[in-house]
Amino acid sequence: MIFSVQVKVMPLKDLLDPQGKAVMGGLSNLGIKSISDVRIGKHIDLQIEAISKEEATNIAAEAAKKLLANPVMEYFEITVA
Repeated sequence: MIFSVQVKVMPLKDLLDPQGKAVMGGLSNLGIKSISDVRIGKHIDLQIEAISKEEATNIAAEAAKKLLANPVMEYFEITVA
């Protein structure tokens, strides 16, 4: 069975997000003042062949831990459809 899996990778909340700060400054320069914070991350779509949803989740978690996310600076969330 093929599972559609989304992996969201974001910077750790305690770390500075330079891309987010740059976007925040750009929004402010455009006159958009009501946004109070911006965090920039990655959204990765995977098509995983697996026997079960649990196995697909485990495969995605292994991929995220080994390649897709840097655990020193980022965390990840997995959604399986």
